[in-house]
Amino acid sequence: MKVYLVVLLAGIVGGMAGCSLDGPRLPEQPAAGESLGPSVLVDSYKMSVGDVVQVNVWKNPELSLSEPIRPDGKISLPLIGDVMAVGYTPEELAADIEHKLSAYVKAPNVTVILTSLQGHEFLSRIRVTGSVTNNISIGYHQGMTVLDAVLAAGSVDQFADSNSTKLHRRTARGNETYDIQLKDIMEDGDMTTNVLLLPGDIITVPERSF
Repeated sequence: MKVYLVVLLAGIVGGMAGCSLDGPRLPEQPAAGESLGPSVLVDSYKMSVGDVVQVNVWKNPELSLSEPIRPDGKISLPLIGDVMAVGYTPEELAADIEHKLSAYVKAPNVTVILTSLQGHEFLSRIRVTGSVTNNISIGYHQGMTVLDAVLAAGSVDQFADSNSTKLHRRTARGNETYDIQLKDIMEDGDMTTNVLLLPGDIITVPERSF
């Protein structure tokens, strides 16, 4: 009897372990009161061409301005002329402008504010690649799901192994990969893996092995 119980318990534990391994790996859901965090994680934003910067020089409004970063990566300021902005954080650009203005203004105090982030829009785009009608890169919109992005790509093609689709996401723990059962979503209406997307997510649809 004791041997039977041990074998029975081992079978139950093994069955439970098998079930947990068979289920799709999905992103963690936020706790009550929490919101989904960003997928695109950067320590500090480096400015890009097209970003609009507002430069404020304290007590010197004639030296203050707001303008987009030009294709050559620079902005043009009174007194000091062109200043490289691309690749700098707002704080670094403000420090550089202060240094250059110090030849003309006593103890300049400069702040730089980003009022339009074109570079961030590129970082936030959703990519769908692999066995789909069109490999695409589309702008992120709040509330987008896996199905929304795949339909924007023209759906899967005839060679797709839809239930082996993967969602790749950059998180605070590093790059994570999740299981998307796209065939179940599209053909059976099973929305278990039709998860909400975050900025910067990548969806890959593999081909079937013939």
